[in-house]
Amino acid sequence: MTTLRQFDTGLMALIVAVLVTTVGIYLWDSHYFSQTYAAEDNLVEYATAVFLFVASLVLFSNARSLFGKSMRGAAVLTVFYGLLFFFAAGEEISWGQRIFGWETGETFQEINKQGETNLHNLLVKTPWGEFHLAKTLFGPVLTLILLLYLVVLPLVYPRSERIRRLADRFAVPVPGKRHAFFALAASLVIAAIDVSRKWEVYELVFSLIATSIFLLPVNRDKTA
Repeated sequence: MTTLRQFDTGLMALIVAVLVTTVGIYLWDSHYFSQTYAAEDNLVEYATAVFLFVASLVLFSNARSLFGKSMRGAAVLTVFYGLLFFFAAGEEISWGQRIFGWETGETFQEINKQGETNLHNLLVKTPWGEFHLAKTLFGPVLTLILLLYLVVLPLVYPRSERIRRLADRFAVPVPGKRHAFFALAASLVIAAIDVSRKWEVYELVFSLIATSIFLLPVNRDKTA
């Protein structure tokens, strides 16, 4: 447990460093911010993919522990959560397409906004027009879900028996107050700066917060 707490402290320090660096680079050179710091195939994007992957590994480790405690339902759900984060890590770097240099298939060239092999940049055609999946679904909808999870759940979990039972039943790792604080801090920082690709930094901070939550959630005895 001591090692976990030390690693968690390191993650919190890294979040602070990311936010301070983000503001500093924005004030220094907004062009460098969007063209280098937060650009595709650069520091922020790769770091996000790495920590999303680390978060998935933590979840898989938690699932193994739950299986060992004969908490099979919670273990299966935790494996599912781990697969979601593994998928998110792959999507973040288009499953290594630009790293390894393989070509996009014909189908994805036609339906992907950036001509890449990923799902979040799909263009979905409907009777009401064409929608960019990332902006339509992963944008406002996912942002709302994340804020409810990171900010609201830590406040209501200790106060509502019904919410507590639901969270524990579905093996949902509950964020702590420190996670809510950093989620709000990141939201304020991102809202305050006006530069393209600023949301890439938000994704990085989320990946760090998620890793911390899965390591030491409030309800660790029910999720790991």
